[in-house]
Amino acid sequence: MIKDNISRIYGQIEAICSKLGKDPSKIVLVGVTKFADVDQINEAIAAGLTHIGENKVQEAKRKFSLIENDSNVTRHMIGHLQTNKVKQALKIFDLIQSVDSFKLAEEIQRQAKSLQRNIDVLIQVNTSGEEQKFGIKRNEALNFIEEVANFKNIFVRGLMTMAPLTDSKDIIRRCFRDLRVLFDQISDKFVNDEHIEMKHLSMGMSADYEIALEEGSNMVRIGSAIFQGNR
Repeated sequence: MIKDNISRIYGQIEAICSKLGKDPSKIVLVGVTKFADVDQINEAIAAGLTHIGENKVQEAKRKFSLIENDSNVTRHMIGHLQTNKVKQALKIFDLIQSVDSFKLAEEIQRQAKSLQRNIDVLIQVNTSGEEQKFGIKRNEALNFIEEVANFKNIFVRGLMTMAPLTDSKDIIRRCFRDLRVLFDQISDKFVNDEHIEMKHLSMGMSADYEIALEEGSNMVRIGSAIFQGNR
């Protein structure tokens, strides 16, 4: 089932990219393992999945230590990261997608320096404006990234957002479009900064990744459509 689901999703990505005149090989599919067990993760990796994402540090520590054939697997932290979990997170993940405050960025820098490693991050932006969502305000993102760029061990590799839970495709599309506009602005402004490279535009989940791709996403985070059967 998981193999078929992954194949179906890649097929949908190819179809959308063909319609948009884009290269589907440039789209990164991150399998969200929040509700997946280790056997399911191993099955997905065997089926060709090379990126996995987890919402919680403790769950990632437990699951990721048990996965097989993981030498080519990139591990993403996609949930809200508490500052007291940063040190542990840096020992587990290759990319942190959810940098959403200067306090968190400071702690990532402190721990990365202590561990003598560099870490790639995405800045989480709250494009929906919902108070319950984490993320930097859209109108504060440029200044925030400029400050984070001063940290020696942090490399900003793109942006991430989450669309609101709504049936309105127009609202979802606007949230994604706003992030793409911001992504382009940052790319232009920091073109010569070695600590800022806009590579990844992470937006779109199981319910809305088609819209996200249409609005410029090149990284989608999909869990239920992979691990919980057909949508």
